[in-house]
Amino acid sequence: MNSFVHKTMVVQLQSGVTDRFPVLAHLSYDAADPFAVTVVFSHDGRVLARWQLDREMLAHGLTRPVGIGDVRLRPESRGMWQELRMELLGDARPDGGRHHAVVYAWTATIAAFLRETYEVVAPGREEVRVDEFLADVIAGS
Repeated sequence: MNSFVHKTMVVQLQSGVTDRFPVLAHLSYDAADPFAVTVVFSHDGRVLARWQLDREMLAHGLTRPVGIGDVRLRPESRGMWQELRMELLGDARPDGGRHHAVVYAWTATIAAFLRETYEVVAPGREEVRVDEFLADVIAGS
């Protein structure tokens, strides 16, 4: 059985108040880290950002607002389409503010990706190998 799920999709990066432009989002899930979904945003072959999201939070964000920290998700309607609005707060800027990005993805595509991850590790069946994690931390890896 495959323990890895990957999906590449086009998302919309908000620029300014209303302008959007397309970028690629590469979503990946690995059963070895069952609570996390990694998203890499790229454009013209360049990596723009890499984020690790909580899988359960991503699922909840499809139906209701979630997140109060660096990642905030909420569903939004755009005409007949349902979107997931992802607000991502990054590192500090020299002016004292923080890098900030808003990305919109089709809800149906995110939901399909999550269903594939559930085939690998069902919700509630995630396991944390604490002993292995602590051994890695102590070893310095």
